[in-house]
Amino acid sequence: MSLANRRVFLMQVAACGSAMAAVTGAQAQAKVDPKDAQAVALGYVHDTTKADGKKFPKHAASQKCSNCALFQGKGSDAWGGCPLFGTKQVAADGWCSAWAKKA
Repeated sequence: MSLANRRVFLMQVAACGSAMAAVTGAQAQAKVDPKDAQAVALGYVHDTTKADGKKFPKHAASQKCSNCALFQGKGSDAWGGCPLFGTKQVAADGWCSAWAKKA
């Protein structure tokens, strides 16, 4: 492989890696739509105060995604991951019926 071909190859690898990082980053930033079928089934809302108390009588205002055992962000993060929603993020102030107290 000549020096010129090697340089072209390395630039293409770097460009491809940057493109993949951008795509992955964009997917990681996607937020859960409360109208999504999975979100509706779990009663997910972006704001815990808007949870349906009649449908979910065990809901308490103190329950938020940020203090749920499934929340994959820091307590100070506005949004974080949740394994129930794949790569989409949930609001720290959100809630769903799968809420479980963080240890």
